[in-house]
Amino acid sequence: MTSRTPPRLANRLRVARAERDLSQTDLAESVDVSRQTISSIETGQYTPSALLAFRLAAALRVPVAQLFWIEGDER
Repeated sequence: MTSRTPPRLANRLRVARAERDLSQTDLAESVDVSRQTISSIETGQYTPSALLAFRLAAALRVPVAQLFWIEGDER
């Protein structure tokens, strides 16, 4: 029997946020979450809900697929 590692959600949230010169606090306020939530998403410690992923993409004006994808999937 082989052990499978569960898929991991990768993200470019930090890059997209920095490109728009937004702080974690600025982005957090725009999507109504804490700064700690943004930090945890950026470091991979927290996986956002689908709703939050779409809200983040809308706030940054990018497609959600540009921010989040499953590691190992071809992009």
